[in-house]
Amino acid sequence: MQKITFITLLVLFSLATGTSAQQVLTLSEAVEMARRQSVDAAVALNELKTSYWEYRTYRADLLPEVNFSATLPDYRRSYNLYQSEDGTYKFVRTNSLGITGDVSIDQNIWLTGGKLSLNTSLQYIDPLNTSGANRYYMSVPVGVTYSQPIFGVNSMKWKRRIEPIRYNEAKAAYLENVEIITLRTITYYFQLLLAKENLHIAEQNKKNADRIYEIAQARRKMGQISENELLQLELSALKAASNLTKEQSALNGAMFRLRSFLGLSETDTIDPVIPEMVQYPVISYHEVLEKAQQNNPLAQNIRRRQLEADYEVAKAKGAQREIDLFASIGYTGQDQVLRAAYQNLMDYQVVQVGVKIPILDWGKRKGRVKVAESNRDVIASRLKQEQMDFNQDIFLLVEQYNHQTEQLRIAREADEIAQKRYNTSVESFMIGKINTLDLNDAQLSKDNARANYVSEMHLYWYYLYQLRSLTLYDFEKGVNMDAEFERLIRE
Repeated sequence: MQKITFITLLVLFSLATGTSAQQVLTLSEAVEMARRQSVDAAVALNELKTSYWEYRTYRADLLPEVNFSATLPDYRRSYNLYQSEDGTYKFVRTNSLGITGDVSIDQNIWLTGGKLSLNTSLQYIDPLNTSGANRYYMSVPVGVTYSQPIFGVNSMKWKRRIEPIRYNEAKAAYLENVEIITLRTITYYFQLLLAKENLHIAEQNKKNADRIYEIAQARRKMGQISENELLQLELSALKAASNLTKEQSALNGAMFRLRSFLGLSETDTIDPVIPEMVQYPVISYHEVLEKAQQNNPLAQNIRRRQLEADYEVAKAKGAQREIDLFASIGYTGQDQVLRAAYQNLMDYQVVQVGVKIPILDWGKRKGRVKVAESNRDVIASRLKQEQMDFNQDIFLLVEQYNHQTEQLRIAREADEIAQKRYNTSVESFMIGKINTLDLNDAQLSKDNARANYVSEMHLYWYYLYQLRSLTLYDFEKGVNMDAEFERLIRE
């Protein structure tokens, strides 16, 4: 009975204090987790949503817009200045109630930059106990209004060219950001993997150092080794214990970084494993450059910035003179009765041409055009340089990736050879065939070879996914990377 009670209390204590969850995590699982729940993934998704709604706002500007405006009510009780027929002035008391309402359907005409409106309105005025005055209704059952800038820049036409490119750039940038998240995951994952390997090496080295020191003590008693060699082995054992503590701290730091990036709990313990190698064919520079020019957001970015620079020049030229056309036609009626205000209608026409042409501005508008043109030339030069730098970075990356496969093969063979040499050296030292210097050299070579193998594997995966991030192309499946953007935006 006491034993059962003790076990029950132990289980309850474990649940109360929490236990560390050991989780074996492969590289592909870590990448998928980062893409789904990391903070960087949430930021990338929100940036995509922002660009989507900006694009939707632009699309809405091309569609008809229904508007209702009204003044409900317009009450006035005041004194206004009034001039009589004999030329004298006096203040006249006004006391009125007015109501106005207007419904319009507005459509932007992107081809010309004008605006077409179809509207209907009603006005009501009540003089409120003013002797000799009657209330009136005035209606405009239907009216058509068109406004058009003659020489000004057609902003809608420019937006029609720029905004789709901007949205495509945002979609490509989202895919690129997802691949950048993958790159960060790979870096954190291999940092943890290397820390794990180093800790394992440190544990094995300490175990071997303690074992060798014990054997050395026995050999010293038999006079087979010197006191100096025994002290050196004792220092090696202490150094191995110190290194074990250091590597444990490094593992905890790498664990925290990856765990925090993936959004895992602090009680979770990640156990990384060396990923299986995927052998890809040699990738050519021209193939990567072609995919990058098609898919990378830089291509869309360059095109957008070129158009925006041209747009600024067009705006500066359009502002040199301003001529606006305004035309309105329709029917109107008025009466003291609401129903009668919609009968016996009269037509009306309004045509206005507004002109603003500078006579003397000391070259101000011309200077603005020259500034815009100079800025366009500067942007063109920068874009050309950015494209050249981009091509160069791709060339270097392709070279690094293609050579990394051979580097990884060499590192793997070196790791196997160094491990065999160390095992042989330990056995040789125990039977007195080699000294402590040779043993330490074999151990150092083994440790360095293992660390180098993990580092070369990290570079292999990093170069591969960096090529993916630049080209937005899956070299394993042979297809362009894509995403269900509509589903992502609805999430």
